Amino acid sequence: MNRTQNEKIMQIKNETLVVGIDIAKETHYARAFDYRGIELAPLLKFSNTAQGYQLFDRWMQDIYKQQGKTEVIAGFEPTGHYCFTLGDHLKQQGHKLAIVNPFHVKRTKELDDNSSG
Repeated sequence: MNRTQNEKIMQIKNETLVVGIDIAKETHYARAFDYRGIELAPLLKFSNTAQGYQLFDRWMQDIYKQQGKTEVIAGFEPTGHYCFTLGDHLKQQGHKLAIVNPFHVKRTKELDDNSSG
């Protein structure tokens, strides 16, 4: 589905838990934010296994309930085939997915901390 920039932004509301995930071969990292970009919980490190996904689900549910959120949008870069399993898992849980272009992540990082990597 093709969406304009404004339509994408309007999906994120006060009730939205935004989860950013760095996907890798064996270990993933997740951070949780509110609609303003304020971090809501400490970084989570979880394995690319069923047990790791259960830990990730509990972590999200705890934040979700504690913060009074009603929906989750999970964003990640499509890092090879490692993202497929987690993406399918998140969809089955009823969460929205935001696939992020790696080029945009790199450019945003450069703007944030003036680094090139």
